[in-house]
Amino acid sequence: MDTLHVDVAHPLRDFRLAVELDVGRECFALVGPSGAGKTSVLRAIAGLLRPESGVVRAGADTWLDTAAGVFEPPERRSVGLVFQESALFPHMTVEENVGFGRGAEPDGLLARLGIDHLARARPGELSGGERQRVALARAVAREPAVLLLDEPMGSLDTRTRAHVRGELAATLRALALPTVLVTHDFAEAAALADRIGVLAAGEIVQTGTAAELLAGPASPFVADFTGANVLHGFARPGRDGLTEVALEDGTRILSTDPGEGRVAIAVQPWEIAVARTADEGSPQNHLRGPVESVVPLGNRVRVTVGPVTAEITAASAERLGVAPGVPLVASFKAAGVRLLPV
Repeated sequence: MDTLHVDVAHPLRDFRLAVELDVGRECFALVGPSGAGKTSVLRAIAGLLRPESGVVRAGADTWLDTAAGVFEPPERRSVGLVFQESALFPHMTVEENVGFGRGAEPDGLLARLGIDHLARARPGELSGGERQRVALARAVAREPAVLLLDEPMGSLDTRTRAHVRGELAATLRALALPTVLVTHDFAEAAALADRIGVLAAGEIVQTGTAAELLAGPASPFVADFTGANVLHGFARPGRDGLTEVALEDGTRILSTDPGEGRVAIAVQPWEIAVARTADEGSPQNHLRGPVESVVPLGNRVRVTVGPVTAEITAASAERLGVAPGVPLVASFKAAGVRLLPV
């Protein structure tokens, strides 16, 4: 199996980049906030950055080995690179842009990627999603050993991004190339990547599938980045084998996770139900407060009640009359509360 191996270290402005990863025939996403070092990793792989130390290998080919004095320039690395801005040649047709990637006719590549009907069009005539598909086709036309995607949908509007995301996921599965995707959007990484590495200040702090990161974040930073509600408090053993956490405002929260001392709690929005009054059934945790914000997301609605945000169906929001200022109760089970060290 072809594998991309990266182990690089390099000083950046505010911290030292130190990343090690191995990528097989899969999509590996590097996610993290702006300035975490994500693009620097791509640049090191592509040969656009010469790291202070490290190794980059694609299969049997060594592109970088600082100890051995090896540094292959970008043009000698079998890399397909797709930028946030598609960077197509405006004077060329789609067919010419894709053919330029290898100096030959693009053969059946346009058909494989579903853009053969655009062959004679120029970039200025294309939608944002179409331009990104052409940029991907041009990168793949080189028949690269490694594919690099730098915020490939960052310039698209929300509606177009959702549509292109599904198409791109299917294309990456079909290509089966070692692929490194850089994005600051966890939802995008979850939709596209087989594995995800969360990058913070130049280091990968946790790696796993999207489901693994959602279910078991290793730190408050990872939990917050996956979209969880993160609150801080003091934990001690509680009744019935549960852990009781006293939040900073005095609210008591129960969790099935063990813990003592200073902790952070993480609760995903879909673990939280909202109602006019507290349910005396199974949920052990209740937070009361006025609705602070209401954000529609398709057929779902994100509702912020006090310190937490719940994700409920649009039908439930309408039934409850959810609106800013309306008093509601946010309830969630102890089993849905993860305890994280701080």
